[in-house]
Amino acid sequence: MTLRKIINDPHDFVDEVLDGIVRAHPDSYQFASRDRRAVIAPATPDKVGIVTGGGSGHLPLFLGYVGQGLATGVAVGNVFSSPSPAQILATTRAADSGRGVLYLYGNYGGDVYNFDLAAEQASLEGIPTRTVLGADDVFSAPADKARTRRGIAGLVMVYKVAGAAAARGDDLDDVAAIAQRAADAVRTAGVGLAPTILPAAGRPTFVLGDGEMEIGVGIHGERGIDTVQIPTAASIANTLFGSINAELQLDGDSRVAVLINGLGATPLEELYVLYSEVARLVEAQGTHIAYNFVGEYATSLEMAGASVSIMKLDSELEDLLNEPARSPFYRPGTSIPEPVSRAETAQDELSDDAVPTADFPSALRGALIALAEELPTHEDELRDLDAALGDGDLGLTVSAGVAAIAQRLNDLPENTASSVLLRESAVAFASANPSTFAALLGSGMLAASAVVDDTSQVTVATAVAIGRAIAEAIAQKGGAKLGDKTLLDVLVPALDEIERGTSSGELAAFLTRRVDEVADLRSARGRAAWHQERSIGLKDPGSVAAAYAIEALSRYSGA
Repeated sequence: MTLRKIINDPHDFVDEVLDGIVRAHPDSYQFASRDRRAVIAPATPDKVGIVTGGGSGHLPLFLGYVGQGLATGVAVGNVFSSPSPAQILATTRAADSGRGVLYLYGNYGGDVYNFDLAAEQASLEGIPTRTVLGADDVFSAPADKARTRRGIAGLVMVYKVAGAAAARGDDLDDVAAIAQRAADAVRTAGVGLAPTILPAAGRPTFVLGDGEMEIGVGIHGERGIDTVQIPTAASIANTLFGSINAELQLDGDSRVAVLINGLGATPLEELYVLYSEVARLVEAQGTHIAYNFVGEYATSLEMAGASVSIMKLDSELEDLLNEPARSPFYRPGTSIPEPVSRAETAQDELSDDAVPTADFPSALRGALIALAEELPTHEDELRDLDAALGDGDLGLTVSAGVAAIAQRLNDLPENTASSVLLRESAVAFASANPSTFAALLGSGMLAASAVVDDTSQVTVATAVAIGRAIAEAIAQKGGAKLGDKTLLDVLVPALDEIERGTSSGELAAFLTRRVDEVADLRSARGRAAWHQERSIGLKDPGSVAAAYAIEALSRYSGA
């Protein structure tokens, strides 16, 4: 299997990652051991040191939480493997300023044994240590065996609390106590939508069928506790929150911090969808979210998926979360001191009393509404064509746009003036799924509203005038001309055919031929132009959409 990774020799991967990080951030990190697997932040005298560590492959965990107001140093193991006792001890020596060192890391067997051995060696050298384990993954063991659970993304908030306590001057026992209180207050649950690939192994850590996901994944590429079909974000949120809240038991007196974590290949947009759903569930308990984090905080290389962590706060934990912290990787969360009022915003639309009307129902109304029945049937085709030359959103843009037109026009009186129908359609189409195509076509319809005579019925000549006004506005706004392989290369010749009196059947045949002719051009506008010679031979999605729309309007009018 060919690795789709930007690496050199897989066995050098971790060392080269660390070299790149320290080179990129020399003011934030320095090596503290000969093998360059112990990394520390610039020394801060007279405070408790905090040492973390674990396997690589989780950035920003663990190294990313070494910094001001966070951990002091990190011992770095191979991908998904524990650091050695020697690496941990080297980090401990460098992190100690005379007040002892807290070991704060995830609850994994190899890490525990190696940190314990390093602690024994540190003790012999006169360095006192304490240990707090992150064990927040509710799916990894039942509540009565909570001390055996894995540590995953909830550990990030524990770093923040412990680092702030150390920064304010707490002694070792107090820093350990507040870190333990934070660790005891947080629960995490996650799902995986795609596996990870270890650089040295070169194959996925597990295999999922089409449309499947794992419930209860960790951060080492392991499977979860169940394989299910991927449901909605709302359903995922319900599952994760339900498992967490079964233990936290949130109520109207609770204040919490929520962390939505991406596992490495999940778009930030999807993480915010998940946050929205989780926030609703938290708020339904009467609980206030006092602090939140959304982003990638503990990853598993390129695994797709997300986790939800919730920490039940007391006043001290909340204060410590709000203290400043900085590292090249740490993304501060957002403090929300008071519930935010979310007032609905009224839409600026014409009221029925203000809508200009004519003495007759405009034929334009029915024709535009008819597009909402025809064009969505081509959504998948338009999406696929646009994915080949653009960003793949044209199918949605067109189907959502014509649906919005139909909805808006159905809300207006049947005898609404033609110019108003075009103006309202322009706004509805452009706003439904905003994009370049939507904006250009919206501008075209807005310009066309100026060429219709509201005192007379729409005729073929009027329809051609509307079409030409749309074409001219698109050309002016977008800078396209005939031959640039855009919808104009179908729209303008089709208008010529209609003006010559071409029948509906002949027009349909012409449109089919014309779409194929346009496909042989080289794209010169928009994203499609970036494909250069590769665009030749591919159908232009805007031209195909225009052809379907013209054909549908022709059938509706009976031309």
